[in-house]
Amino acid sequence: MSVAIEARGLVKTYPVPGRKKELVTALDGLNLAVAPGSVYALLGPNGAGKTTAVKILTTLARPDKGEASVEGIDVLAHPAKARRAIGVVAQRSGADPMATGRENLILQAHLYGLDAGTAKSRAGELLAHFHLEEAKDRFVRTYSGGMQRRLDVALGLVHRPKVLFLDEPTTGLDPQARAAMWQEIARLAGREGLTVLLTTHYLEEADRLASRLAIVDGGRVVAEGEPGQLKDELRGDVVQVELPAQAGERQPTETRVTEALGGLAVIRDVLVTGRSVSARSDDGAAAVPAVLAALSEAGVPAASVAVARPSLDEVYLRHTGRRYNERAEVASR
Repeated sequence: MSVAIEARGLVKTYPVPGRKKELVTALDGLNLAVAPGSVYALLGPNGAGKTTAVKILTTLARPDKGEASVEGIDVLAHPAKARRAIGVVAQRSGADPMATGRENLILQAHLYGLDAGTAKSRAGELLAHFHLEEAKDRFVRTYSGGMQRRLDVALGLVHRPKVLFLDEPTTGLDPQARAAMWQEIARLAGREGLTVLLTTHYLEEADRLASRLAIVDGGRVVAEGEPGQLKDELRGDVVQVELPAQAGERQPTETRVTEALGGLAVIRDVLVTGRSVSARSDDGAAAVPAVLAALSEAGVPAASVAVARPSLDEVYLRHTGRRYNERAEVASR
């Protein structure tokens, strides 16, 4: 298989502010390979190492160890050449808020060496494509969040790159703007053959957009593959039990619940998080009566029970030993 983006054994550490000689590991041997013309997602909570990986692949940082390439170009040995092949949309907008949308696009085109006529023509094409024609002569500071993100993507496409990096492209957008951005990302890869690598901490975004994804945790890839394939590997169903809030005064401990359910042959991989209890079963519907009976016998009431197919959250749980939102809460703290 040909590869548009490749990383091999990337390691990156940063010094801890105010603590001499103490280092924090952002990447711990990260590997990935992205096929041309596909949408590939790096999924993980904040602090997992996604942005650091993108910085290295886009020549904005150098790893302590490892190799990286885009379109067969070694980004460490030939960064200027690599920049010609890629477009980058960072988490924060790179547009000048005191310039108009058209002025931003023309300036970006000039930075990539396009002549005046070509720059003006290309700006017009992108303004039309991203539905920004009516706002082309307005200052960017007056744009809505969705309009700014569309302009950011347009800026990344001015020079017609072969690979586009999108770092958290929909963070802060309302649902309507997020859906529009999803549609545009899918179109870029599907109709124009652009290779897209996006980082996201939204499970739904990775599940919906990516033809393949890598779950990143602690600076390394813990699972990689097609979203459906990763979920199918978790055979069976997920049984989810919610315990009532009023049970807080005599809160069942994790040990108490797991002991109650541990002897049941119809379930496995029991996990207790607060008042949420989950387990996997080959036949979730058949397992529910046994689960509720075991909890009742242990004096643990149940507020609700549900059976569902495995999700990416379950994939994350399998490979890290904790739920996705648990890792996100730790990272944000």
